[in-house]
Amino acid sequence: MSQMPQLSACPSCEEPLESGDLFCGACGFDLSAVPPRPDVSPNGSAGSVRAAAAGEESAEWPVAPEVDSSDTPVPTHLPTDLPGTDSEGGELPERPGAGSVAPDAASAAPDEYPLPAPGTPAPPAAPTPPAADPRTAAPDATPPAGTKLCVACRSGRVDPDGYCENCGHAQPRERDHMEQELDTVAAVSDRGLRHHRNEDAFAISTAALPDGSPAVVAIVCDGVSSATRPDEASLAASRAANESLLVSLPRGTHPQQAMHEAILAAADAVNALAAEPASAREHSPHQNAPACTLVGSIVAGGLLVVGWVGDSRAYWVPDDREGPTVRLTEDDSWAAQMVAAGLMNEAEAYADERAHAITGWLGADAYELEPHTASFKPDRAGVVVVCTDGLWNYAEAVEEMADAVPADAAARPLHSAQVLVGHALDGGGHDNVTVAVVPFPFVPQGAGSA
Repeated sequence: MSQMPQLSACPSCEEPLESGDLFCGACGFDLSAVPPRPDVSPNGSAGSVRAAAAGEESAEWPVAPEVDSSDTPVPTHLPTDLPGTDSEGGELPERPGAGSVAPDAASAAPDEYPLPAPGTPAPPAAPTPPAADPRTAAPDATPPAGTKLCVACRSGRVDPDGYCENCGHAQPRERDHMEQELDTVAAVSDRGLRHHRNEDAFAISTAALPDGSPAVVAIVCDGVSSATRPDEASLAASRAANESLLVSLPRGTHPQQAMHEAILAAADAVNALAAEPASAREHSPHQNAPACTLVGSIVAGGLLVVGWVGDSRAYWVPDDREGPTVRLTEDDSWAAQMVAAGLMNEAEAYADERAHAITGWLGADAYELEPHTASFKPDRAGVVVVCTDGLWNYAEAVEEMADAVPADAAARPLHSAQVLVGHALDGGGHDNVTVAVVPFPFVPQGAGSA
């Protein structure tokens, strides 16, 4: 049995050792694996002298041969010269061309990531087909009856919540933009650029008088935004007034009286909206009654009749522009009261921030309903422009309205209504805007008689 070398300190942690230790008491190093220290170090340093003085057994170290490396090339090692193992510890198969014969093709492992030779250009990538433009994509060949298609992509179907199932685009609500045209009257309503919904409404129609002559009707209503459900109020009022006129005019009621009765019917319809269940009032105790304004026009038998409550207006614009353009209504508003009382001129009153505070409206909380009606007999052909303040705020003076109405308004009422709505939107579109254009054909007295 060979004698263990006597060490004074652990070779690993340099902790002092006791005589006869087989393992370091600090780090557990196996002292039996330490070779005897040589008497003379390879470089002849003083370490060998100290080891000899300590009486430690010396060991002879082999002398390194002297090699002149000036002309000796550095040995080259190839990757194939080095052994390797796979992830499980087994030997890797030899690659073809590395001094071994290629294995059978059926059992050879394919080179999954071949590298091209240096300087070899990469093969061109296959072209990616362009994505189909949803705006030009053809809709389904046979969509089910009644299916609404998206106004944005023209191919997706609209779900019950009002969103496209294909592109997710929110669809415009039915009342955001409305247009209607009859032979002798047309109307357009738009939400505008600032409001989240359209609180205006209109109704246009034609009826036959007892003598068979036509009567043309246009009703325009503007919901009061500070009231509850103003969009429902304007819709109910316009429908009720129109239905009332379609009943009273054919049975011979004078058009001005028929207009008065129509306004009362509209007021009843709006008042009915305030009759909510008690539970609804409990959940929303601070809500006020629905409310709206109304302006209407009847053209029948050479007579022009207008009726109104609130600040929606009617204008007379002659075709030849030689006669004056006239505002046919007076606003139920704070500004109009100041002008009527002589306290302000019109420019000062409408410049005040209180100008558009209305003093008359349709609704259960109206102070006292006073329908206004008036009859005119124009002496020439022209058009009646029936509108909400969403338009006349951008053409307040009669001269501005005359300039905004197209010259061919009588021949193209729908186009004229569209132009007037565009005029308001171009001006800023701060409010909902609704316009009805009613042509007034002038018939000279005695024309057509024998």
